[in-house]
Amino acid sequence: MTTTITPPSDPAATLPEPPRPVRRTGAVLALARFEVRELLLQIPVLVFLALYVVQVVARLTRQEGMDDYPVLHMVDRGTQTDPLLLAIAVLVCTNAAALRSRKHGTVQQFDVLPLEPWRRTLAHLLSVVPFAALTAVVVAATFTREALKPGAIGHGSLGELAVGPLTVLLAGVTGVLLARLLPSSFVPMLFVVATYLVIVIASAVGAGGGWVSRLSPIQFSGISTGDEPVPSELLGRPADWHALYLVGLCALLMCAATLLAGGRTRLLKAATALSLAATVAGVVGQVPRDADALEAARKTASTTPQKVQSCRTYGGGSTYCAFPEWNGVRDDWARVVDRVQSAAGGTAAKTRLTVRQRIDTTGGLESDTSLTPSTTPGQVTVGTRWGGNRVPEFAVGVATVLVTGTEDTSQDMCDDARPVTIMWLVLSTDPTPMATFPSLRLDDSISGPGQILAPTNGLSLTTQQTTVIRELLTRPHTDVTAQVKAHWTELTSPATSTAEAAKLLDVAVPKGEASCEE
Repeated sequence: MTTTITPPSDPAATLPEPPRPVRRTGAVLALARFEVRELLLQIPVLVFLALYVVQVVARLTRQEGMDDYPVLHMVDRGTQTDPLLLAIAVLVCTNAAALRSRKHGTVQQFDVLPLEPWRRTLAHLLSVVPFAALTAVVVAATFTREALKPGAIGHGSLGELAVGPLTVLLAGVTGVLLARLLPSSFVPMLFVVATYLVIVIASAVGAGGGWVSRLSPIQFSGISTGDEPVPSELLGRPADWHALYLVGLCALLMCAATLLAGGRTRLLKAATALSLAATVAGVVGQVPRDADALEAARKTASTTPQKVQSCRTYGGGSTYCAFPEWNGVRDDWARVVDRVQSAAGGTAAKTRLTVRQRIDTTGGLESDTSLTPSTTPGQVTVGTRWGGNRVPEFAVGVATVLVTGTEDTSQDMCDDARPVTIMWLVLSTDPTPMATFPSLRLDDSISGPGQILAPTNGLSLTTQQTTVIRELLTRPHTDVTAQVKAHWTELTSPATSTAEAAKLLDVAVPKGEASCEE
């Protein structure tokens, strides 16, 4: 039997096409985008992201008097704690995403894919970046809104503003790294608890004068919004070095996670060395080198502020001395002094006062230390917060010095006419006296005894004095002002009682016996 072989019509042999090279960079980015969408669908991330944004928006839309004069080197630090819950959610959810294949038993199936394990790890790491970027947008919007206010004080720090976004990035990177080191769903929560304890201990050490707390992502020292502001040069916070430390630490942990997943490229090794160098440089840069000079500067600002302040005299002849960052607020102080002084009589109407800004850092930046009254005649104390209730409180300090001559005599007043005169000077020139009166009292009332707030110790009112003041506010302003000026000598004398002051001002004498122990 004969077999006939028919030659192919095409003599050229047809070879299969070689496989196209896989564009791994594009694949990594595509996987990262997928993981970002997956993270956004996770309930913890979605809830805490929304809560973070709503919290910031609510704060920005809620206007209070002191918000009109934000201290920018406190605003930048205030942005650091808001995204903490978001950071924890990102840590837990990125860890879960990195362990997804192990949980569902699909690890072996990845072996047939073109992406190596370390590239998939890199995609998980990159999925955290959008959340850090979104945090940066919120931080920038918060600070920009405050900085654009006409009454903004001081200046912010880019290093302080970077802490919030870097904390979110660090948390996400840590979640992926923990998945490569200890692949268990319980590890992230244990890590969060351990980190919290470490931060608490580090903060305690930092409060005692140590610098170890600076290795914490967030430096809680001096970050509370309740702390009284101080000049920025007295903070002693190496913000730029701390930001470099966080950047280096984020990059170092990213490199570590990628190396653990099998990455061995020269570029990755070079990035690891560079990030390690940046982290070490950030740590070394935060080591205090001039602690004695900083303490000396704080002591000077607290005890002899005139050495570091500049002064300016305004139209009424009074002098206003402030720390450099508060120079723009001095004209607001001058307006308060002028209006209070316009209701005074005798020589007080032309007295030239010295308004001096004061702080007290002897107990540390976080201590709630009240300022002691000045014993210098004609000197009025003003603090580092302005706006809201601080305006009428400052007016109380001005009126006290106009009536008594010095601040330290405010505690010596009892059942005499001087507290009535002081409160009349303050409230009669206030745009909303009946609303301001309760805000100046600790009990927020306009009856009974009460403690009046001031930049220093303030003063006490008896029930009778409160009654007289309330009655004066119901009478025509011009009539009472004329009577106050006509009887200025008697109304500023410690020998004139509250009952006698009421008679001089044509107000019904309050019933009952006055008691300074009320």
